Amino acid sequence: MSNMNIVCLDLEGVLVPEIWIAFAEASGIPELKRTTRDEPDYDKLMKYRIAILKEHGLGLKEIQDTIAKIDPLPGAKEFLDELRSITQTIIISDTFTQFAAPLMKKLGMPTIFCNTLEVADNGEITGFRMRIKDSKLTTVRALQSAGFETIASGDSYNDLGMIKASKAGFLFRTTDKIKADFPEYPAFEEFDDLLDAIKKAL
Repeated sequence: MSNMNIVCLDLEGVLVPEIWIAFAEASGIPELKRTTRDEPDYDKLMKYRIAILKEHGLGLKEIQDTIAKIDPLPGAKEFLDELRSITQTIIISDTFTQFAAPLMKKLGMPTIFCNTLEVADNGEITGFRMRIKDSKLTTVRALQSAGFETIASGDSYNDLGMIKASKAGFLFRTTDKIKADFPEYPAFEEFDDLLDAIKKAL
């Protein structure tokens, strides 16, 4: 087992429920249920979400109130604890620090690389700052250039770059369409199966 491995995991849909879907349900705004599974263009998706929030007069506080009630997916913390006991693990997410922080507490404070929301004094979300373009793929490439081998897992279109670029990549709780379009990547539904696959790849 090489100590030069880093496992890179997506957050939403893999370790915690989709934040925007939870908020869509809490706020009763079905248009906010769109995720990167439906819209591969993240920039377009976020601009769409911000416009809907503005239209309904909703801001960061309302979303954070929903996030406070979200728990990690059943088994996610145990999976992460075991994974982190055997190898370095980083969560690479397109979510935002302002959303992720409370969830990281519930997951035992793993390392997360994500983005930042631009928020006005009155709590209105006015924009967002991406840490870097194609953040998942770019981060994996940077880790590789620092001498690490990466193993990646995620559930959405925006995870495919890091999965393809890694020495092993796995789909987790993804859609039938993504499974059908990318049959070369093993797809798992249970944490135990994903953990076994990662251990074999280490």
